[in-house]
Amino acid sequence: MTEQTVKRVAIYCGAKSGDNPLFAQGAAQLAAWLAQQGIGIVYGGGHTGLMGIIADAALAHQGEVIGVIPDTLYQREVGHCGLTRLEHVDSMHQRKARMAELADAFIALPGGIGTLDELVEIWCWAGLGDHNKPILCYDIENFWQPFFDLLTHVEATGFAHHQKPMLRVHNLDELAALFALK
Repeated sequence: MTEQTVKRVAIYCGAKSGDNPLFAQGAAQLAAWLAQQGIGIVYGGGHTGLMGIIADAALAHQGEVIGVIPDTLYQREVGHCGLTRLEHVDSMHQRKARMAELADAFIALPGGIGTLDELVEIWCWAGLGDHNKPILCYDIENFWQPFFDLLTHVEATGFAHHQKPMLRVHNLDELAALFALK
């Protein structure tokens, strides 16, 4: 992968910040770093939790931030008003598809069931051949370790389809190496 290949990443993360302050710190550092690399961000469009931290940190570093939010969530999640662009869609299915269209790679940060849903679905799409874009977990404080333990269990019990591997990075140096920016 080269810098030219990754112009935008879709980030999946929580509309809450979680209990560990390092989640928010890691999200802000990631967003600032992406903006400094000239890599735009596509995300769920909210202004709360890690989603808001991602958007605010990237915008503070003059980064491009595109939000994609279903109208039904616009009021509940309080859509972010200061983005480069905020797109309204009719459903979560349209949100996922639009984010996939706009992104060259996908990064999951800590989050809840919605984050997990988005991560697994985009990974399934890759397994079906719908795209060949990198998918990775940004593993702040080993948040994703139980997920990777489950993937090992799925493999060990004979249910894996040997699809595209789920990638994992723990810091910006590993991400830079993956994106071939160093």
